[in-house]
Amino acid sequence: MKCRHCHHALQHRFVDLGFAPPSNAYLTTEDLDKPEVYLPLQVYVCDQCWLVQTQDYIQPEKLFQPEYAYFSSVSKSWLQHAQRYADMIIAREKLSKDNLVIEIAANDGYLLKNFVERDIPCLGIEPALATAEKATAVGIPVITEFFTQALAQKLAAEQQMADLIIGNNVLAHVPDISDFVAGLKILLKPTGSITMEFPHLLELINNNQFDTIYHEHFSYLSLTAVIRIFDQAALKIVDVEQLPTHGGSLRIYACHKGESRQAQPTIKKLLHLEVEQGLQQLGTYLAFQSRVDKIKDDLLMFLIEQKRLNKKVIGYGAAAKGNTLLNYAGIKPDLLPVICDAAPSKQNMFMPGSHIPIASPVCLEQQQPDFILILPWNIKAEVSSFCKNTLPTSAEFVTAIPTINRFS
Repeated sequence: MKCRHCHHALQHRFVDLGFAPPSNAYLTTEDLDKPEVYLPLQVYVCDQCWLVQTQDYIQPEKLFQPEYAYFSSVSKSWLQHAQRYADMIIAREKLSKDNLVIEIAANDGYLLKNFVERDIPCLGIEPALATAEKATAVGIPVITEFFTQALAQKLAAEQQMADLIIGNNVLAHVPDISDFVAGLKILLKPTGSITMEFPHLLELINNNQFDTIYHEHFSYLSLTAVIRIFDQAALKIVDVEQLPTHGGSLRIYACHKGESRQAQPTIKKLLHLEVEQGLQQLGTYLAFQSRVDKIKDDLLMFLIEQKRLNKKVIGYGAAAKGNTLLNYAGIKPDLLPVICDAAPSKQNMFMPGSHIPIASPVCLEQQQPDFILILPWNIKAEVSSFCKNTLPTSAEFVTAIPTINRFS
């Protein structure tokens, strides 16, 4: 396998999580009696450009099916994050009815609806039909295709070039990242801006966030690698922000390379931090597997111990990251009988691989568990507050990452 960006031969494995089904391939009752597809989940690091990437194995169309079940609007904290961003960027870029905003991976309209409310023209690009239909229903025009250089050329030819291109948690999802970024260049007006948000590889490593690794994520990104990819496409990154979302993310601001905008000191500072923290040293990557295995072992021991003590543990949040953790640890319904989730699209379905049933949060009140294992640890405050205030429970909360943690 060669690096998806610089085409250097990949020799160094970052982590091997065995075999697992795609993390968003939720199952119906009928599916339980059918064969399930398992795919290798191995991640490599390029020692030339430092892009961390999953092993080649499948076409993206196989992952983002029409019934793709991730709806951004389910999380209140994410909606608030989107609204704060919209308020900020509209003011920063002085956007009005004379501009065009394009969001790639617009999902269910969670973000662009803030621009629609201000009469700012926008366009969503979203390949998953189920989420695209939700966006259309709130007045957002949507193109249901994967974003590529070819689609960018088509839109540019139709005079649909953007003053602002937004991409939240999509850069990691594209199999051909160089083609994707080249498409951004084509779609952007001469004085336009790009903002992209993505989980920061440094946080993944420092906080043992291996459960954010799954088939739908083709890349795991440092600022070092992203600057190189954008530079190759004649785009320059002029600013960067560190965000708390998804366990620690970056938001980059980019424009055409020939523009007069100068890089902010934040970029140099963060690049220095990445070097200081070892993101250009192979040893940093090769040491990760042992830390992953300890988390897996500790979670299994906790669940087995509770079973022996006749304590009831219920999961909360049927997130993709939860599927990575459960499948790597080999956890089945005998240790975790049910997982609650607020998304109606996931309720009455089953987790891929583990076949753990997914139920409405009301089951917490019915079953009164001793422990609630929060799988999407990045929103543990939101989940614990919801459980305590909306569904009164005396259960103790547990998260597995970065280490096993119990809290009230």
